[in-house]
Parts: sequence; C-alpha cells; structure tokens
Amino acid sequence: MHKGLIEAGCDEAGRGCLAGPVYAAAVILPVGVRLPLLDDSKKLNEATRDKLRKQIESKALAWAVASCTEREIEKYNILHCSILAMHRAIEMLSLHPEHLLIDGNRFKPLNFIPHTTVIKGDGIYKSIAAASILAKTHRDDFMKKLAVVHPEFGFEQHKGYGTVQHIAAIDEFGYQDCHRKTFVLKRDKIK
Repeated sequence: MHKGLIEAGCDEAGRGCLAGPVYAAAVILPVGVRLPLLDDSKKLNEATRDKLRKQIESKALAWAVASCTEREIEKYNILHCSILAMHRAIEMLSLHPEHLLIDGNRFKPLNFIPHTTVIKGDGIYKSIAAASILAKTHRDDFMKKLAVVHPEFGFEQHKGYGTVQHIAAIDEFGYQDCHRKTFVLKRDKIK
C-alpha cells in the first residue's frame, strides 16, 4: 500500500474460459474498511461472493466493472484483453486513482498512473480481492443470462470454463457465437 495515495485494486475474471467475455474490475476502498469475509474470489463460495459484492459496492469510494468480448479476445488475445478490460474499468471510476495495484505480473501503463503488479495479490490486498469479487460476480451474472439463450451448454454451472460437461456440449452442439474459437482444446491441437 502506498500511504496517502488514492489506490485502486484491479483484477480480472474469466481469462481461462472457453466462452464468454473476460471481465475486470477496479475498486477504491476507504482506509480501514471492514469486510471480514473478504478474500480471493476463487477461495469463496457463490453465496459469500454475492454477499461481499453488495458490501463492496456500498462501501467502496469508487468501483467499476468492464469487459472485452469474445470477438475482441479472438482479435487481440486474452492477455491484451484482460489488461484492456482493466483499463476500461479504471477509466470508468468516479474517483481518479493515484496508484494502481494489479493482480498478476503483467500490465500496460495507463494515463501515467503509477502501478504495482502483485502475483496472487487478490490474497494480499483488500482492494484487489474486492476487484476479484466484483469481476467474478458480474461475469457469473452474464454467464447465467447466456445459459438462458444456450441451455444445452450449462453455462450457469461451469461459467464457460473447460469442464467435461462443457466440452461434451461443444462436441454435441458445436461452437456458438459466445465461444472463443481461438481457444482450441488441447486434444484438437493434436489432430
């Protein structure tokens, strides 16, 4: 933490999925905020994430969520789009951050705002953990809506990740517009 600076934590969700957009969030928390259940979103169950989302959105000084579409991911690549989604979220903040805490080890500077990349930062910094919760819950909501359009894929369960169920549905029904067609399954690379 950089004392005295307005600091935004940033994280993404859905980077490793076969379908759906990649989402990112930026969160500025007040100093000393209490969020007892807060942790890396991957360590929490859905009910806890949903509860925390409400708390974060009401207690944060500023927060924003943005995404990159499947087509953008195919055009540019997932790393570029993960960073681009973070940039979009940061630019949407109602409060200008003076420093950025980025989960992971790669980031492209934005508007001359100093930044620090932190591997597994969502388990270290509250603001990054909060961003991980918002990115994950907003993306999950999108995937649940997508499940209504494509019920045969079970997106409400696996959220677009490459589960056995999802791969079996791809085999049976083929790739849809919501799929990242450049994310070739390992078994298909061998052919």
